[in-house]
Amino acid sequence: MKAGIEDLALLGGAPAFVHDRRVGRPNQGERRRFLDRLNRALDSEWLSNMGPLSLEFEARVAEMAGTRHCVSVCNATVGLQLLIGDEATAGEPGDEVLMPALTFPATAHAAAWRGLRPVFCDVDPVTGLIDVADMGRRLSPRTRAIVGVHLWGQACDVRRLEKYAQDAEVRLYFDAAPALGCTHLDEPIGGFGDAEVFSFHATKVVNSFEGGAIVTDDDALAQRLRSARNFGFYDNGSVGMVGTNGKMSEASAAMGLTSLESLDEIVAHNRANHHAYLAALAEIPGVHVLDYDWRHRNNHHYLMVTVEPGEAGLDRDLLLRVLGAENILAKPYFFEPLHLMSPYRHPQTPSLPAAESLCGRLLALPTGPMVSAEDIAVICQVIQTAVARGGEVTRRAGYETTDDTRQ
Repeated sequence: MKAGIEDLALLGGAPAFVHDRRVGRPNQGERRRFLDRLNRALDSEWLSNMGPLSLEFEARVAEMAGTRHCVSVCNATVGLQLLIGDEATAGEPGDEVLMPALTFPATAHAAAWRGLRPVFCDVDPVTGLIDVADMGRRLSPRTRAIVGVHLWGQACDVRRLEKYAQDAEVRLYFDAAPALGCTHLDEPIGGFGDAEVFSFHATKVVNSFEGGAIVTDDDALAQRLRSARNFGFYDNGSVGMVGTNGKMSEASAAMGLTSLESLDEIVAHNRANHHAYLAALAEIPGVHVLDYDWRHRNNHHYLMVTVEPGEAGLDRDLLLRVLGAENILAKPYFFEPLHLMSPYRHPQTPSLPAAESLCGRLLALPTGPMVSAEDIAVICQVIQTAVARGGEVTRRAGYETTDDTRQ
């Protein structure tokens, strides 16, 4: 129990947890089923090149997404690169791809790798989702594509983005990396725009060690993507385009199928955790849970809070240190918005105030099947103890807050 700040590990007390509680611990599913699948792949000696496990995984993901096609890939970044580099998008070097400033760097890197320039849009100050009106102001004759991001599994405003893309005659893709099993109203994420990309990285709600998938209803696009991920080979064995090696291995597909089997159970646990955090943090000033729009279904893989220094008496980074000392491995999402990152910052970089402010206050707290209701009670008690005397914790930690939200 953390009765007072002298009990906080950062100030000399014993850590609340011997074994850490962390953000992004892998959801493994039933190990025996994974090993059975892996043994079948080893026995068949079909370990890559679109074996039966990869095809089964694609069929399962397409069914969940409600799309005709799923093209599995080695990771979601490659999936975005294949989409942005597709002939339907390709323009002149330096042409533009619009995207929100608050997302993982891979979204921007995928465009830059293909010789296109990421143009960053501001975000909603509460949800962090792309500000569609701001995006509309940044459309130009050089815009080749728009990339919406379903941040933390929240559905962005797909219908308004689709209207903008249609009117501007540009491609619309969605970075749906964390959004498998989520919906926009009653429609599953996956079937919006021209294509969407899921991630199955080890830290996602469904993991395949490393992996990703592109889902689409565009038959011709799916065919091109299948060739592009396999060195540009066509079905007849000829090389008809510049491609890459972006295939998913059978080992990854085995893990993905096994993880998928546990998805409903994982989401139910995550949802219960979400409600537990909402209740426990409700009376703590300055620490606010991002409560998702309940018109849409979320997999609740992320438990996001904002830390308001003026209310809490300490800022996000100090709270992160307080939690870390207790073996509560929370995580800022993200360290800085994309337009302030070194590869994309330039003298003419515009200010995107909502993205900059929100990014400096966001914190992901541990959740998932390995985090129990009892764990959440302890985590929130640590937060309550730190906030109750936030100013003193700040002074005793020798820490000075700053108004600069860039990390």
